Amino acid sequence: MATHIPPKPLVKGAHSTRSTIALKMLMAVSGIIFIGFVLVHMYGNLKAFAGHDAFNEYAEHLREIGEPMLPHSGLLWILRVGLIVALVVHVYSAVVLWRRAGRARTVKYVVKKHTGATFASRMMRWGGVTILVFVVWHLLNFTIGKVNPQGGETNDPYNLLVDTFDLWWMTLIYLVAMAMLGAHLHHGIWSAAQTLGLTNNARARSNAKVLGLGLALIITVGFSLVPIFVLAGVID
Repeated sequence: MATHIPPKPLVKGAHSTRSTIALKMLMAVSGIIFIGFVLVHMYGNLKAFAGHDAFNEYAEHLREIGEPMLPHSGLLWILRVGLIVALVVHVYSAVVLWRRAGRARTVKYVVKKHTGATFASRMMRWGGVTILVFVVWHLLNFTIGKVNPQGGETNDPYNLLVDTFDLWWMTLIYLVAMAMLGAHLHHGIWSAAQTLGLTNNARARSNAKVLGLGLALIITVGFSLVPIFVLAGVID
């Protein structure tokens, strides 16, 4: 009786290739979710220029959306859970892809050439770690722990923001994190467009580069305005 031998895959490593593409797709989609979030978050931060009451009314309105269908702050918690899931997916995919890239390069180059591509990939890796650490601190500062570095009140969102950025070193940490975020977005948006098949011709590639640079600048500058103007005494 003949023994059935399962057919070999047509392409060696096809399963790994499909898995790599899936991970890149997950990174692209989760990244797009975060871009949408940071744009809305940036808009909320800029409310600080309208003064104490306008900023606090906006912060409270976010907690009232969905009532009475949802409990107070219910929608915010749904969004937070969704963002945490997206963050876990994004970080997991990045780590797995990074490890695969390391294993694929079994022989180290005698002369290591720091091309633009390798510099961008290094910036993405360490920039991502920096942003992750900053996000944890940011949540402790403004959302979960509500830590006022000056020891003042924590239940007033506007005053907590002003007390935080009144300290030059807190503003400096924030600005460095925003610069890393901008660099991450600049390269990440291009990578996402490439993964989603939106860079198939010269014009599409040019549009993706312009979009990446434009969004990176808008988000970096938009988030940096409030801490700079608080430190300058314009927002007080």
